[in-house]
Amino acid sequence: MSGMYFFLGLVSFACTCTALVQARRLYWAAPLYFFAAWLSGELAMIHLLWQVALTAALAFFGVLDDRLAQAGLGLFALSWMGLVYLHIQAMDTQRILRRALRRGLGIDYRCTLSSERQRVLEDGVRASSWMKPFSMYRDGVRVHSHISYADGGKRNLLDIYHPQEPREGGFPVLLQVHGGGWMIGEKEQQAKPLMYHLAQRGWLCVAINYRLSPLAAFPAHIIDVKKSIAWIRENISQYGGNPDFIAITGGSAGGHLSSLAALTPNHADFQPGFEDADTAVQAAVPFYGVYDLLDRYEIRPEMSMEKMLSDRVMQCTREQNPELWESSSPLAHVHEDSPPMFVIHGTHDTLVWVEEARTFVSALQKVAKEPVVYGELPGAQHAFEVFHSVRTDHTVNAVTDFLEWTHARWLAGRA
Repeated sequence: MSGMYFFLGLVSFACTCTALVQARRLYWAAPLYFFAAWLSGELAMIHLLWQVALTAALAFFGVLDDRLAQAGLGLFALSWMGLVYLHIQAMDTQRILRRALRRGLGIDYRCTLSSERQRVLEDGVRASSWMKPFSMYRDGVRVHSHISYADGGKRNLLDIYHPQEPREGGFPVLLQVHGGGWMIGEKEQQAKPLMYHLAQRGWLCVAINYRLSPLAAFPAHIIDVKKSIAWIRENISQYGGNPDFIAITGGSAGGHLSSLAALTPNHADFQPGFEDADTAVQAAVPFYGVYDLLDRYEIRPEMSMEKMLSDRVMQCTREQNPELWESSSPLAHVHEDSPPMFVIHGTHDTLVWVEEARTFVSALQKVAKEPVVYGELPGAQHAFEVFHSVRTDHTVNAVTDFLEWTHARWLAGRA
């Protein structure tokens, strides 16, 4: 028993270290490192609780009298200090994102909202939420599943989340695009904390599947995203949504696709056969996205995605089709008329480095007329907001602030 306790202490200490250390050039080990850091960092307090409970139980039975178990206790103690630090770091997310919103939208941005909409905003997070990280359901939310938006079978289905009670003027719409390296992923797997939160507060959220590589080559992915926007414009009023206000979000590959869709409204090459459809969106919130497939600034030269993209996603090299590679990069489409955008990225992202987000935001802020908000989260890993955590729930609150602000400003412009 003492040997098992020592082993668990060693594993716990190692996993906590992965969440604390910003590691980069990991090559084949990057997915393993990410997985350990992701679960350790976002579930820090839960890990701390079970480890302390285990230690107390073994102490009661006298197991800690053994020297090997005492060495394990030392490793656990080091892990606990790291886990407490990670929890405190996650609690700081509210301050960081609120400061980013004030810098991008103005100190008193909440004052532009009606008193009714100000009441739906939240500042704190509930332990009852982050202590049950995989409990997604929320009262008052209806879900319509597996609705077809195009002719791609299962890969062209969407789900709709919306309140049970109607909203005057219709629900503003948020379109969620899942990630997964353009090759895996399902609409049911990501952004549920955000979608349920918004649906409880008078928003309609649409989560889509889209065609995946290697069965489909780019630009099939963005074409499907555009098809879903066109479908929303045409059909969402049947579910109580307002087709005139659509925001878009997504993480990783979904961050790439959502930002690309936001920056290429009515782009004919991405709308074959439905060129006349209006695919403009009114706001975008990309999470930890890939913004430059060409990596023109050599941000990740030793961890390049080029071979994977060439072989499976683009299914051509950049030399064979430079125009396609260029047009597939959101960075290439930065322009002054881009919609309001809230870009979110973690400093410790192992899979998509934070410098990519910084470069993209810098380019946007130089030319965009509309606000560009950038939230850089210390210690956050890739995919941090997939399930409930302290960091996730604070981020969901901040995204709600941003979307409510953009919707209120859009309504004011219409008036």
